[in-house]
Amino acid sequence: MPSPEQSKTWFVTGSSRGFGRHWVEAALARGDRVAATARDVADLADLVERYPQTVVALPLDVTDRAAVFAAVEEARSRLGRIDVVVSNAGYGLFGAIEEVSEADARKQIDTNVFGAISLIQAAMPVLRAQGSGHVLITSSFGGLMNFATAGLYGATKFALEAIGEALALETQDFGIKVTLIEPAAYDTDFNGSSSASADQISAYDKARKRTMKVFEQMPLGDPRHTSDAILQLADMDQPPLRILLGQYALPMVRKAYAEKLDTWERWSSLSDTAQ
Repeated sequence: MPSPEQSKTWFVTGSSRGFGRHWVEAALARGDRVAATARDVADLADLVERYPQTVVALPLDVTDRAAVFAAVEEARSRLGRIDVVVSNAGYGLFGAIEEVSEADARKQIDTNVFGAISLIQAAMPVLRAQGSGHVLITSSFGGLMNFATAGLYGATKFALEAIGEALALETQDFGIKVTLIEPAAYDTDFNGSSSASADQISAYDKARKRTMKVFEQMPLGDPRHTSDAILQLADMDQPPLRILLGQYALPMVRKAYAEKLDTWERWSSLSDTAQ
């Protein structure tokens, strides 16, 4: 357990389940203080009961920009500072690009991308004033390579990769660190209440089955086993900008990037004609 001088204060979105829940519990268990947020604050009642002195449970829908700013300010006011900001709220959307409705696409981007933007913009003045802080953004290995019938979800994670990369460059003069968390497949409720599916068009059934086959061959990791890595990252003086979680992520990403590089190299002569 860290000493009072070493303990950290966290602000975490999406704290009621999945990765967020495990990370919040791990931080509290070691003596850190946490502002834990969820759409339904009742989902956090057991944490408040167990850790009444160190957890602040706040209701928050990250698509409500004003509420995000208000929650960050309340956390800062009640806890005094914020050391670690975890942008974790989000959900999956499954469907081929043609299948996904405009409304569902906008909702997916509004939650996964604009929710993260609102949180970052709300937290930055606090962290800049402190001259320190660490922003952890839950991306995915699906933000580095995409899959058929997961295009919109992947697009939001690709966007977070770009946002996090730029943010790290923009804030390096302020003592603020940024890390993109890129988990592989884990046994969370991602395929349950934390996801939505578009109405299917049978023409895409073959593509759907190919994606399912890829994931069926990938054993699901235990999300509890990610907590120690997250705590270690939060404690690092010089954390990485990106970290893959799960032993199956790196080989798949390595193969995907090798294929991209090979394509660029093979077509470089055509590229050179466009000077």
